[in-house]
Amino acid sequence: MNAIVHPGVGSRWRPSAAILASVALHAAALAATIVEADEWPWALAAVVANHALLTAAGLWPRSRVLGPNLTRLPPAAAARDEVALTFDDGPDPELTPRVLDLLEAQGVRATFFCIAEKVARHPELAREVVRRGHAIENHSNRHEHTFAFLMLGGLRRDLSEAQATITALTGRAPRFFRPPMGFRNPLLDPVLHEMGLALVSWTRRGYDTNRGDPDEVAMLLGRGLAAGDILLLHDGHAAPTPDGKPVVLEVLPRLLDAILRRGLKPVTLSQAIDS
Repeated sequence: MNAIVHPGVGSRWRPSAAILASVALHAAALAATIVEADEWPWALAAVVANHALLTAAGLWPRSRVLGPNLTRLPPAAAARDEVALTFDDGPDPELTPRVLDLLEAQGVRATFFCIAEKVARHPELAREVVRRGHAIENHSNRHEHTFAFLMLGGLRRDLSEAQATITALTGRAPRFFRPPMGFRNPLLDPVLHEMGLALVSWTRRGYDTNRGDPDEVAMLLGRGLAAGDILLLHDGHAAPTPDGKPVVLEVLPRLLDAILRRGLKPVTLSQAIDS
């Protein structure tokens, strides 16, 4: 597990093998053009291909090519039959309280990856999430679609502002980060390392922001459900069912029933890692 979660502020950042290889390729391409100017087309093609590969890795949310990425709970948590329910894009004043009630009815805990600006708009709701025993983690400051294009300064600013807002309004500093839509670039990993944040994606998701069929969403989340899974749902931007109800409200009771029937225990990410 220590190889997955960033050790925290003060330790040395270690780039992934892919990043090291990328740096070496850029150096080799530059050297080749200096030694033999006619080699520049090949050098340029190699650099372009490398950037295309890194871009593809950033657009694959579960990839570990750019750095550590938690896609499943650690083996010890799986051995305890634990799973992690995670909710993105809240808090939402209409939807989040209803999600909280469904979770409380089954006595389970979840992790909410919150947009900091929404936390600032609804601080009492964010505190209610924590009061009920759930965890709030960092899902960026504004959830901008251009997040994956930010440079180092922009990433530091966005994450630090989100950390400060969530910590001040809930009393707890986030430990985990999930980028908007899961997209990122090679510069995110060193920033996460500086802040002691661990990148988290998911094991399976139901695409509940663009699919309003509860049967389809429940099937995607429940197919192959097993101990150690990290499940992604949304308490913000939820797609409506044909009758206009947020699909997560139809799916969550079914998912909870399936989890409990299998003898699995929903826990927060911190509980899974610290136990």
